[in-house]
Amino acid sequence: MVLEMPMDLLKSRVISYECCPGYEKVPGEKGCPAALPLSNIYETLGVVGSATTQLYSDRSNLRPEIEGPGSFTIFAPSNEAWASLSAETLDSLVSNVNIELLNALRYHMVDKRVLTDDLKHGTTLNSMYQDLPIQIHHYPNGIVTVNCARLLKADHHATNGVVHVIDKVIATTTNSIQQIIETEDSLETLRAAVAASDLNSLLESEGQYTLLAPTNEAFEKIPRETLNRILGDPEALRDLLNHHILKSAMCAEAIIAGLTMETLEGTTLDVGCSGEDLTLNGKPIIANKDVLATNGVVHFVNELLIPDSAKTLFELAQESEVSKSTDLFRQAGLSSHLTGSEQVTLLAPVNDAFKDGLPIVDSNMKNLLLNHIVKDQLSSKYLYHGQKLQTLGDRELRVFVYRNNLCIENACIAAHDKRGRFGTLFSVDKMLTPPSGSVMDVLKADHRFSTLVAAIQSAGLTENLNRPGTFTVFAPTNEAFRAMPQGELNKLMGNAKELANILKFHIADEILVSGAVNALVRLKSMQGDKLEVSMKNNVIHINKEPVAESDIMATNGVIYAVNSVLQPQALRPQERGDEPADPALEIFKQASALSKVSQRNPRLAPVYSRLLARMKENSGGF
Repeated sequence: MVLEMPMDLLKSRVISYECCPGYEKVPGEKGCPAALPLSNIYETLGVVGSATTQLYSDRSNLRPEIEGPGSFTIFAPSNEAWASLSAETLDSLVSNVNIELLNALRYHMVDKRVLTDDLKHGTTLNSMYQDLPIQIHHYPNGIVTVNCARLLKADHHATNGVVHVIDKVIATTTNSIQQIIETEDSLETLRAAVAASDLNSLLESEGQYTLLAPTNEAFEKIPRETLNRILGDPEALRDLLNHHILKSAMCAEAIIAGLTMETLEGTTLDVGCSGEDLTLNGKPIIANKDVLATNGVVHFVNELLIPDSAKTLFELAQESEVSKSTDLFRQAGLSSHLTGSEQVTLLAPVNDAFKDGLPIVDSNMKNLLLNHIVKDQLSSKYLYHGQKLQTLGDRELRVFVYRNNLCIENACIAAHDKRGRFGTLFSVDKMLTPPSGSVMDVLKADHRFSTLVAAIQSAGLTENLNRPGTFTVFAPTNEAFRAMPQGELNKLMGNAKELANILKFHIADEILVSGAVNALVRLKSMQGDKLEVSMKNNVIHINKEPVAESDIMATNGVIYAVNSVLQPQALRPQERGDEPADPALEIFKQASALSKVSQRNPRLAPVYSRLLARMKENSGGF
């Protein structure tokens, strides 16, 4: 077989290597082992890729100084850096080489040898132009900036100093952040907001800050009602502005995708990228970057970054996975509780709780929604097991703390808190059910449990389930009792002691809501044996039996409806696979099942008759 190769893959490739500046190859040796004699700074500029700086040094009469004796450091703009200057800026420099260009170059110089090890984060070097400061930042990711110009090539030694190549032509800095705000026409609205919040002194003070400065355009994008509310609320306004100030100077070169930056407000901003653009919280909003100030750096942004602490509950909810809940509250006429200055906590079901559509809003639904609004602004990290919360619907809700979840009644918290200006948003996994009456009250009110209620009364357990407590009741329905053989049921109902024992096996003395069940939870029943509660395919199982309905809340517990009567271990048929089963018992099980089926299907009647005959053989007759 002949393998044909595309012609472009058969072409040979030649990889060439260049020696680092100051080194050269030696025939027969690998790499560039030979070090060249050092040259002065002027000659070194041509070697390291800064020929334009070398040219301008010659034109401005700086050449004699950097060729002569001394010890200097020059942060030399690369050839590309000079080429990126606007024609107007470059013309203003080269048209007056003896003053403007010379001063600009001397601002790039320090009158001592400074290596990268000496370039510490936050330090300032005095330049050779009027001792004006040059700001150095050395970031944890290894990036070094000089007045926000990135260091490209470092530590190129010369006989009279050292050369570092940078990616920008740097300019002198004399204004503080506050002065930049005062002189920029595009920051007029920000100027008024800073004055109203008394942040002027901070932005004038010594230090190193980053201001993400919202432009006038950024403020105009905000709904007028929202903007007026924030501007008229000193605390919200201060939080808003502090959310735009970082605790340290961050040049754009150091802001990389995946970085999280902490603001003066204590919140964080997430940095990403979209193509060539950096993004803040997912949006490419940086319009103008690296405006250097004496106390930091300013980046202009064209969208306002509103922190949660300046938002209403309604605004928080609209931006979260609970937008369907806000529609319910709006339809119920409860929006004022989500937009005003009332201190509350909203328990908002996530959108997934309404997969089957939103419920109809009537008076009962409005009352239920009022019980999703808790008085006082809470934080979930301060909630504790057994805590009682008061709602605007005048109901009392209980807090349950579990190993894997934090729940309020039957609704468990599904996401981190969002703390707004006056209210806190708790996203919960379902509509909660406020408790209504004791366990006995709830069972009596539900026709499915009439047999169970009679059994509880016969067993003398009514008082137990009426008293205050923390019960979990796995409540057999009428259907569960009907599934028992009539004789067995009659025998059970006629023996109060045995009945009480069976019923106690259905009750645990602690509250377990379904949200607390992960793979398996074991509860000790009041009878003494363990109950195994598990979750399979999003259905709660008790002792491997599926539950018909979960989380029927009562003031002293929670009820699960089950369609079978649970049997304690001592009363269960043998289940172990390593012991022989009783053949008569196995036949009885089959006969019991077939008796019901044969009544519906006459063709199965002969099978049922043969099973009865086998039962007689194994039992010696009835």
